[in-house]
Amino acid sequence: MERSWWWLWSCCPGLGSARLRALRSVASQSSVGPCDLWTWPLHRLQSVLFWPESCWASVERFRRKHGEAPKITVPANLLLPEDQLWPQGVDHLDRPPVLLHYSGDSSLLSELHQRHAVAVVGTRAATDHGIAFAEDLGRTLASMGWPVVSGLAEGIDAATHRGCLGAGGRPVAVLGTSLDRVYPRHHQELQAEVSRQGLLLSELSPGTPSRRGSFAERNRLIVALAKALVVVECPESSGALISAKFAAQLQCPVWAVPGDARRWSSRGSNALLQNQAAPLLAPGDLVDHLGLGPLVSSTQRVAQDALFEAIGDGASLGDLQRRLGDRGGHLPSQLLALECQGQLVCEAGHLWRHRRS
Repeated sequence: MERSWWWLWSCCPGLGSARLRALRSVASQSSVGPCDLWTWPLHRLQSVLFWPESCWASVERFRRKHGEAPKITVPANLLLPEDQLWPQGVDHLDRPPVLLHYSGDSSLLSELHQRHAVAVVGTRAATDHGIAFAEDLGRTLASMGWPVVSGLAEGIDAATHRGCLGAGGRPVAVLGTSLDRVYPRHHQELQAEVSRQGLLLSELSPGTPSRRGSFAERNRLIVALAKALVVVECPESSGALISAKFAAQLQCPVWAVPGDARRWSSRGSNALLQNQAAPLLAPGDLVDHLGLGPLVSSTQRVAQDALFEAIGDGASLGDLQRRLGDRGGHLPSQLLALECQGQLVCEAGHLWRHRRS
């Protein structure tokens, strides 16, 4: 019941995360619930909450509109700070979200709650090298059981999501729009696929108009959901650098992919290597550091062992498909991911072998 009342309070114009946090503090200190606060006279609220008159005017209009006994209908697929699966990382932000809407596989919320994910960001105007690296990274992280968080923007974000999807992974997209909108428009199919196989998140309620600042603001959420951040490629004015600043505030480790020093699109990410980020030369280096992700099941471990055994002294893709039969799903992406990790090598004639140390 209290959850419904907090949802109602969160809908009040003028009450952002800081004021709602203060309201929750009053409820806790006074040993009352949000429904009790709803009935407090204005002068009593003003005695403990020092908000401007314009805010109190909004609160009074909102309470009169809904009456003393409002009928409250909480939307489905909504997270509030009181919920058990509310992501812990967002509470460390200077301005945490008031709520989060989601669409897709809700089982991923338990991983995001504990920051058991890896965030990948970068420029919209990426080079071919940046796109290829982002796809490899998304594929490798997925194959090792890591949820992959990004922003579903053009360029690096989209490439990361596609790599993750291609390996049968679980992508998480934090949108700069509400969930009922698609931006850019040609990502409609990609957004739908992420929702089917992974999870979409937004702090904006359905019907909220898009604004430019929303895309920069969602960067803080991308970082707050993850235990590590990778900046693949970005110029000096990129929103990816905003993500890196949030990572520093949240003590989230940052990796950056070294790029061509002569290209404008790499100047921002290269600058991170001077004082904030560790260099990421290959996707497998990150996996070596982080280890296996939370989504790796015993079945996947058995499947990988079976793949290594099937390769033996060397095998082509056709050989592996015949030897593994039904166990050979996603074979091309698995082989590429293991190559990126440095465990396999593809030799002349497309023959796969174990890499010799």
